[in-house]
Amino acid sequence: MKTLLKVLYIGIFCAMVWVTTWAQSHEPLFACLRRIPQDPWFIATLFDTYFAFLAFWLWVVFRERNALLKVFWFAAIMILGNLAMSAYVLMQLFRLKPEQPASAILMPAR
Repeated sequence: MKTLLKVLYIGIFCAMVWVTTWAQSHEPLFACLRRIPQDPWFIATLFDTYFAFLAFWLWVVFRERNALLKVFWFAAIMILGNLAMSAYVLMQLFRLKPEQPASAILMPAR
């Protein structure tokens, strides 16, 4: 299960790097900001996305003890989204001891 999760989150990270690079090569991010706020589906998707980021960050708050790390991960998740989220999960998976199950990443850090 740990290997499957590592492959999944490496795939997510790589896909996000690729699609972000691809999109940026077609149009700079700030160039599209003039027209997309007029699209209701963009607004709905943006709300959906940031609520998901917030929900994920609450798991990070549950796991992490250090307040500075909580703030750092909040900023990283809100700015980088799934890039930061997949990096966080990968860090937790690679920190697991061989005898620990994948579900151990769901518990608070020690």
